[in-house]
This record gives sequence, structure tokens and C-alpha cells, in this order.
Amino acid sequence: MLYTFYQLLDINIFQYISVRAGFGFFIAFLLTLYILPRFMAWAISRKAQQPINKYVPNHASKQNTPTMGGAVFIIATIIAVLLTADITNPYIIAGLMTLIGFALVGFKDDLGKILTGDNLQGLTSRGKFGLQAVVGIIVAIFLITVAEFPTTIYLPFFKEPILDMGYFSILFWIVLFLATTNAVNLTDGLDGLATVPSIISLATLGIIIYITGHAIFSGYLLMPNIKGVGEVTILASALSGALLAFLWYNCYPAEIFMGDTGSLAIGGVLAYLAIIGKSEALLILIGLIFVIETVSVILQVGSYKLRKKRVFLMAPIHHHFEMKKWAENKIIVRFWMISFLANLMALITLKIR
Repeated sequence: MLYTFYQLLDINIFQYISVRAGFGFFIAFLLTLYILPRFMAWAISRKAQQPINKYVPNHASKQNTPTMGGAVFIIATIIAVLLTADITNPYIIAGLMTLIGFALVGFKDDLGKILTGDNLQGLTSRGKFGLQAVVGIIVAIFLITVAEFPTTIYLPFFKEPILDMGYFSILFWIVLFLATTNAVNLTDGLDGLATVPSIISLATLGIIIYITGHAIFSGYLLMPNIKGVGEVTILASALSGALLAFLWYNCYPAEIFMGDTGSLAIGGVLAYLAIIGKSEALLILIGLIFVIETVSVILQVGSYKLRKKRVFLMAPIHHHFEMKKWAENKIIVRFWMISFLANLMALITLKIR
């Protein structure tokens, strides 16, 4: 709508992505802040609570906490983007496809858990991966065929692409979607643990996207310049605003959880932003907390299968620290700090090329 005002009424202030990203942030923030208490009351009345894994320590008190709060901040984000962005931009369209597609996969998983009251009764691992892969394929094909997105691969510290993967990039992007969505999902195990690193990562990737779409800034930093990509900064900003409002109720002690509906959608958007920002490799640093959580699970499972011994007291690693009697809020804040420092390092690398 704001972009339409610029086009029809020549309101110049709305031509700037930074201005519309700011409006998108506050629209999503206020919508989430308004809708979420009403959603929580409805969820409690419908007994839409988060089933708790009986093996997780000290989490019995969370049994009656409503879930699927991710649906609220996703809807708020979509509305904010539709009101502030150029919805004819193919990168905005692909971004919304990503957000909605992965949210629907998570919604289906959450619904199965809620209806059965069992944390293990959602989608099967194969079913979840399959549906995630379908969403990834659709978005990847759209990028190449409709948006005509370049398939070159960049690495940090290098100002030129190292490889053009062509149509093989579709497979690479699908793997990235699967890895990132499930990494965020694994991290979402403590109150606010996944929310703040997601906000920080979205901010970093939003900056990268803005630079990538800006001819002067990308030229100065020797980064790739892709016309039209900068508009997706609005999506990153809107989702950040919605998540910040969600944190108001999700911080310790949480009054609501985001569920797979939220975590899979966030992971999908992070992967998408990394792809169109040519920062796939840098995503390891940007999403360091998510990487650590995922690696801890891989090490735990691999070690137990090969040696019948566990590396950690419990995986993902945040449960390991719970078993060591760390206070939950201490684990959460320390992980937030690690995420902030990692993203600061990621931004520093942009100048070193």
C-alpha cells in the first residue's frame, strides 16, 4: 500500500526501502502485540497446549502453556509486508511463499501433537522432511525461472563468485532450507531461546540484503549487486518486529510457545534471506546458535550409535546445561550473547574482501 502511494501519489518518502521497512517493523510489532493475548485466551479455552516431552528435565510446569503462537506473528508479518512492500517484486513473492509454506508444514505438525496430546505424534520425520523439501523445491524453481536469480556461489572474504552451480543450486538450496528450518526448530526448547537469536539473525541478513540490492553500497563493499533484492529487507524487518512483540509473552517464564508453526517459518525465511543475499556460507556464523544446537544432536546420536556412549548429558545442548543445574534464564541469556557476538563478527566480514 505504501509503495502504491509512492507510485500513484508521488509521495517520495515511500520510495525508500528503509522507511517502508521501519513502517513494516512497527505494523507487525503492534499487530502481534494486539492479537497475541486474544489468541492465548482462545488457545487456553481450546486446550491448545504444548505437549511436553517427559524426558526433558524441569519442564513439567510448562505443560499447560499454549502453543502455535507462531501463527500470530506470521500473520502479522504477512499483513505488514502487504501494506508496505512492492508485492509485484518477485523476491517479495518468493519470500512470502517461503514464510507461508514452511509455516503450514509446522502448523500441520503442531496440530497433530495438540490433538493427540503427545509431543511425538505430529508429522513423522520423513513426512516433515518431505513437505519441507516440497516447499524448498517450489521456492528454488521460482527463483531461477521467474525471478531469474543468479546461481553463483560466494564465500566470505572473496569478492568474486567461486562457482556457478546452475540448476544444481536447486538441490543446494533445498538442503539449506532443510538444515536451517530444523536447526531453528531444535533450538526452540527454552523460553525465548530461539526468538532473540532469530531477531538478531534477521537484522544481520536484512542489512546484507539491503546492501546487495543497493548499487552504491554493494559496489563500495565489493559485494554482489542484485537488482530488486533490497525490497526483501522489508520482510526481514517486519518479521523482526513481530518476533519482538512475541518475545513480550515468550520471554522467561513463557506464556506462549511459537511451536513448529513459528520455528519452521523462521528457519525458512533465514535460509531464503541467506540465499538471495549470497550469504549461504556466512549463515553458519549468523545462525551460530542454531548450528551449535544441531551439531550437538548429531554428535550425541552419532556417538551413541557408534560407541554406545553419550557426549552430552542430554541433547540439544541447552538441555545438557539444564542437567548441569544451570538456571534456565542463565542458559537463555548466555546463548543470546553468543548469537549477538557471532552476528557482529559476520557483519565485520563484509568489509574484509
